Amino acid sequence: MSTPPETMTAIAITSPGGPEVLKPVRLPVPRPGPGEVLIRLAAAGVNRPDVLQRLGAYPPPPGAPETPGLEGAGTIVALGPEVSRFAIGDRVMALLAGGGYAEYAVAPAAQCLPVPDGLSMVEAAAIPETFFTVWTNVFDRGGLQPGESFLVHGGASGIGTTAIQLASALGARVFTTVGGEAKRAPLMALGAERVIDYKTEDFVEVIKAETGKKGVDVVLDMVGGDYVARNIACMATGGRLVYIAFLQGSQVEVNLMPVMLKRLTITGSTLRIRSVADKARIAASLEATVWPLLAAGKIRPVIDRSFPLADAAGAHERMDDRDHLGKIVLEM
Repeated sequence: MSTPPETMTAIAITSPGGPEVLKPVRLPVPRPGPGEVLIRLAAAGVNRPDVLQRLGAYPPPPGAPETPGLEGAGTIVALGPEVSRFAIGDRVMALLAGGGYAEYAVAPAAQCLPVPDGLSMVEAAAIPETFFTVWTNVFDRGGLQPGESFLVHGGASGIGTTAIQLASALGARVFTTVGGEAKRAPLMALGAERVIDYKTEDFVEVIKAETGKKGVDVVLDMVGGDYVARNIACMATGGRLVYIAFLQGSQVEVNLMPVMLKRLTITGSTLRIRSVADKARIAASLEATVWPLLAAGKIRPVIDRSFPLADAAGAHERMDDRDHLGKIVLEM
C-alpha cells in the first residue's frame, strides 16, 4: 500500500455560524501515535454534536482535532506503535474525538471495529457514534432487558433509528415519538410497536393506554424542557430515564415526588469526553452482542442521504431542516 500523502482535504469551521462556515481546506495528514491507527476514510457520519460545534457551543476536548466529525469508516494505511489487533489494509469503522470530516483520520485502535461483510463504507461510517451512544445509555446505564418496554424520543434521528432497531432486536417493546405521519411506517418497519406523532398525540396518554397504565421501563430522551416531567409521568415503577441531550433546555422545574414514589432512576452521559478505556469497553460489548446482528443483516444503519466531503455545508443544511430519516453521511 502506498505511503500516505503529506496533506489532505478537510473541512474547517471558519467561524461560528450556519452551514456556510464549513469550508474545504488543506491540512497535514495526521500521524498515528502509540496505540493508534491512521485510516484513509471513505465516509464519515454527520451528527448533531457536529452542528453544535459549528455553532461554537461544543468545543472539542483537549487534544482532539479542531476538524469536526465523530465517526468514520475506511482502510487502515499506517499503524502506530503498540497496535497488535489490526493490520494495514484492514477495513474498519472508528469512533473519533474529532477529525472525521477529512480524507484521513487517526483513531485509537481500541475504538475501531471491523466492517462486517456485506456492509458498505457509507453504512459503516453511520454506525459508531450512534451505536456507541445507544449502547452505553440504553443498555449500560438504562439497563434495558428483554421483555421490558422502551420509549425513545426523536425516532427518525440517527439515534432514534438505531435505538429502535437495537431494542427491538434484543427483545424489548419499543415506542417512539416523531413529528409527522410520514415517518410512522418506516419506523414501525424498524421494530417500533407504536409510533406517536407528538404534533397530534400526547405521548404520556398513549404510553399509559398501550401499557395498561403501567408505563415504560426505560426512556431515552434528547429533548429535555417540558419533556422531563412528562417522561416521569409515563414511566413504570423502577423505571430509568436516560438523557443524552437537551434540545429544549436542561434547566427545568420538576416535581420529584413521583421519582420517589415510583423509585425511578434519572441518569445520562456524554460520550466524547470519556476515556479511551471507557470507549474500548463499549466497543467490546458492541462487537460481542451487536456485530453478529449486523453481520446477519438483522439490523442495519438507516441512511438518509450522502454528500461529497466538499459539500459538508449541504449535509449540515439537511441536518438543520430536521426532516431527515436516519443518518447523513459524507463521502470522500
